[in-house]
Amino acid sequence: MQKETEIKLRVSRETLAALREHPLLKKRNKSGWERRELMNQYFDTPERDLAQAKVALRLRKDGDEVIQTLKTRGHSVAGLSERNEFDWKLAKAKLDVKKLDGECWPESLAELDKKTLKPIFTTDFVRERAEIAWGRGKTKVVIEAALDLGHVVVGKQKEEICELELELREGEPAALLELAAELAETLALMPCDISKAERGYRLHDANSYSLSLPAPELTPETQLDDAFAALSWHLLGSSQRLAEQYRFNGHWRLLLDWVENLAEMRALLSSLGQAAPRQSTHDLRVALDALLEDWRPLVQVGIEDEDVRKAAPEQFLEELEDPRWGQFSLNASRWLLARTWTVDRNVRGNRQGGAQLHSWLPRLLGEEATALQLQRYQQQPEDLAEQLPRIERIQVWLHHARNVLDIAEMDRLYGELNKLAQLANEPTITDELLDARKQQAIAVYQNRAWKMLLRM
Repeated sequence: MQKETEIKLRVSRETLAALREHPLLKKRNKSGWERRELMNQYFDTPERDLAQAKVALRLRKDGDEVIQTLKTRGHSVAGLSERNEFDWKLAKAKLDVKKLDGECWPESLAELDKKTLKPIFTTDFVRERAEIAWGRGKTKVVIEAALDLGHVVVGKQKEEICELELELREGEPAALLELAAELAETLALMPCDISKAERGYRLHDANSYSLSLPAPELTPETQLDDAFAALSWHLLGSSQRLAEQYRFNGHWRLLLDWVENLAEMRALLSSLGQAAPRQSTHDLRVALDALLEDWRPLVQVGIEDEDVRKAAPEQFLEELEDPRWGQFSLNASRWLLARTWTVDRNVRGNRQGGAQLHSWLPRLLGEEATALQLQRYQQQPEDLAEQLPRIERIQVWLHHARNVLDIAEMDRLYGELNKLAQLANEPTITDELLDARKQQAIAVYQNRAWKMLLRM
């Protein structure tokens, strides 16, 4: 068994060619590029038991070698993944189920009849790989870079494989993100945690690719720094999966959810006060603002305009062909991995970062609720949009952490605030909209939970 730590980056054919000649890889390339043709057959039961257990089983033909591989459930976020991998060299290209036992085989599949395992799809591609090595401080980093070009094939359906894989051989996981981020400065690299196996299952069943990641488990005792990190990783990982699936099928709802994820990340970054000094969050806020400036107006118009919805998938592909999405994603991952917001902050910031949610969150929400001055916007509903950032800061914490507050009607308050935010977002001012804003401001103000927050 070995632990596989890697990052996958979706690229275009042009970018794949550019990577082969990239000066950074050339400088650190210790082996030269080796070209191999890899033929891969994946197996599962008719009921897809292995897929449900997050297990991938394949036979790979690599030249004259036949290798049976089992990859178990792992951890993947924002393109960076870790999982256990078991390899066996076989004498012939026939699945050896006797090896699928002991510590490698998940307990959840203990009762599975392995005779029901059948071929379900193939992933055949040409891989050019090289050993990339350099000194990082006092440590050595060795990464296998692989340029993959081919297809996933399920019956008569197929999807192109065109990606860069960076797999850690020696050193710290941060080195993977560091290398990827440097390459992304000039090339469009899309971090993507969908494996080749997941692509095969998705071709077989379009609904098999899960967009929902496990929600962070926050408790009243969770410290603010840990809660912020967990929520940020969750939102970043979700945005990656939404981007991948929208690129794949162009379903409008996915684009709306992607923009909502970006807005939540932006609100979260600006909600921590001295626990996350503005200087430490500056670059990420600028990147998010640029994305939201382009995409938020588009989705607002597209809700009512079918032509905008139809044109959006092509526009999104253009976004992915630009380096900025990959740059933001990779830089955000590096920032979170290093917990950069905690560096060089003052004593008060350290105290806030170490505070437990049950003491910090009510105070934040109370301050934001008071500053929102809803009574004013009952009289001046035309100005409500100026308070959208504040509303979103309240929303993001109510969305993900309201369970840590011992306050009645929090679910109802969250729903009412969502309605208020939607009205504040409306670009076209009409008498009907102004009246709706006024009535919704009253509904929030009269909510029992809101009144409790105002007293915090």
